[in-house]
Amino acid sequence: MRLKNRLFWIAAFIAFFLDQVTKYWVVQTFSLGQTLPILQDIFHLTYVTNTGAAFSLFSGKVEWLKWLSLAVSLVLIGLAWFGQELNRWDQLGYGLILGGAIGNGIDRFVLGYVVDFLDFRLINFAVFNLADSFISIGIVCLLIGSLQKTPPSSDQSR
Repeated sequence: MRLKNRLFWIAAFIAFFLDQVTKYWVVQTFSLGQTLPILQDIFHLTYVTNTGAAFSLFSGKVEWLKWLSLAVSLVLIGLAWFGQELNRWDQLGYGLILGGAIGNGIDRFVLGYVVDFLDFRLINFAVFNLADSFISIGIVCLLIGSLQKTPPSSDQSR
């Protein structure tokens, strides 16, 4: 039996794995609040915790966010497992979103917060993590996939 939506599962696993490995590395290497300039005043690695959603939205709302992460994850798994074969962009997009949702969801359930460390100071952006990035990239993949779908042809030659 061939695994349906193989790219979905691969993307989800890779996104989840990279997110968890980088968060583990940051927690083991940095003290909370510590920063390491990679490009001074442009990009730093800064260890912070986040009780909100992606990019610190809804700070302090971790209780319902952990259940939202779980629900999104279960819906995406169901879509890939029981739904139809998805095109490559949809598989990649939904897989990246799943990997990010599981990565941040595990943080919320186990720690009560999400570990963030990517700090783009040039644009004064909220500190975030790879899971947030994968979710955003996944959304872009879904948008690309939707733009490539051909609209149903309408027969106007009557």
